[in-house]
Amino acid sequence: MRKKNSALLLLVVVLFFSCDKKRVFDEYKSVGTAWHKDSVVTFDLPELDSTKRYNLFVNLRDNNDYPFNNLFLIVALEMPNGFTKVDTLEYQMANPDGSLLGDGFTDIKENKLFYKEKVRFRGKYKVHIKQAVRENGKIPGVKALEGITDVGFRIEKID
Repeated sequence: MRKKNSALLLLVVVLFFSCDKKRVFDEYKSVGTAWHKDSVVTFDLPELDSTKRYNLFVNLRDNNDYPFNNLFLIVALEMPNGFTKVDTLEYQMANPDGSLLGDGFTDIKENKLFYKEKVRFRGKYKVHIKQAVRENGKIPGVKALEGITDVGFRIEKID
């Protein structure tokens, strides 16, 4: 009986914390054990209510194999009219002691990285994300970025 009650309590806790009322779109794509510099991760966004505004996030899963303190991304938002808005973004990924930032109990961390706020959509959009990490003093980018396993994109409605 005690095991049954414990399992039921665990299920209720998981369901309570998994409710995410702000989420409109949340998808991940695997990049394997290393994210190649020429690999572009693309998300086809759903058609959203054009009268509302949304906050946008890049989500990443990384592990202790990630060798850098920061991360550079090139994110392109492709609009229905063919115009593409390209941003180069930098995010801190580790503390000064080298421990990874993000949420997670194991060596795998999940990072919700802010991209844009109060965006209004009119039609179908696409998002293209690629890594642009370079080592200090070197011009060519890191060919295979170790430690990044999944790249995601999230859209949240604003209350």
